[in-house]
Amino acid sequence: MDEKNTKLSVLFITYNHEPYLRRSLDGILMQECDFEYEIVVGEDCSTDNTRAILIEYKEKYPDKFVLLFREKNFGRPTMNVYDTGMHCRGEYLAFLEGDDYWTDTHKLQKQVDFLDSHADYMGCTHTCITVGKNDELLTDVKPLSLYDWDGDFTMEDYKSQPCWPGQTATVVSRNFFKEGKYDYTILYKAHDFLDDGVILLFLLMQGKIFRMKEVMSAWRFIEKSGEGNWNSLKLMRNQMAEDCLTKRRLLQWCEENFGLTDYGRNLAYKDYVTAVSIFIKRPCSETYSLMKELFGYNIKHVMRGDKLTLLWPYTIGVIVKTVLTGRKK
Repeated sequence: MDEKNTKLSVLFITYNHEPYLRRSLDGILMQECDFEYEIVVGEDCSTDNTRAILIEYKEKYPDKFVLLFREKNFGRPTMNVYDTGMHCRGEYLAFLEGDDYWTDTHKLQKQVDFLDSHADYMGCTHTCITVGKNDELLTDVKPLSLYDWDGDFTMEDYKSQPCWPGQTATVVSRNFFKEGKYDYTILYKAHDFLDDGVILLFLLMQGKIFRMKEVMSAWRFIEKSGEGNWNSLKLMRNQMAEDCLTKRRLLQWCEENFGLTDYGRNLAYKDYVTAVSIFIKRPCSETYSLMKELFGYNIKHVMRGDKLTLLWPYTIGVIVKTVLTGRKK
């Protein structure tokens, strides 16, 4: 496929998705578009038949697929997303993982048409349904709150609201990897599994996002011990602590690229309070290391401007202030 004629790249990552892969790929291939698109697949050394299925599809549609077969597993799905994105040649990006799928044959056309006619938008998203392991419709899953937004979503919304406008499989955006405005390696440095919030930040730094009301994709939500997806793995991980570390890394990246705002400084302080509460509830070397790392950047650097600040005197002050504030409430 000629790079000049590639309007859109589907950034497709997969690992051990054999039971779901065909439905996911067929949802891409059913798209009815008046433009050329490519499917760039990052296959992260699956141990099932994922790779064999991809070879089968490549043989059937040789001009559609770019297969990136890893020699060994990255160990960080976000690294797979980054590396796959760096191989995408299209003007636009569409994101999809091997267990999710698209349901509307005109999804890509609708989103590309919107971005073509709205130059001040960086991305476009839409409503999706949530399904379980066997494609059963889920209606009582907490993450459905992610899809409450209609219309414009801006950086100010990102700062003030906990809900994002859509799950990554709903997004079509301008190809920020190709434009290379920033160092996007923070995508895998911030967290090993989570990329959706970071990608959203990349887009909102450069424009608005619009969310359509149409349901055009399905997000597979599995939360079960022993499964390899994030929603299952987080059951065994300290999600609150990881969230603090992820935001610390993102704040530092933001500072290095365009400086911190009052929002960033307030977030730095709030996350340190969270780290302190985690340590108080479970004092050990692990939670102390978390508190110490956040103190070094969030407090000593961001809040105190690298002035001499001692951890325990400052932290005792934080604890006293938190207790007094709680009593006033």
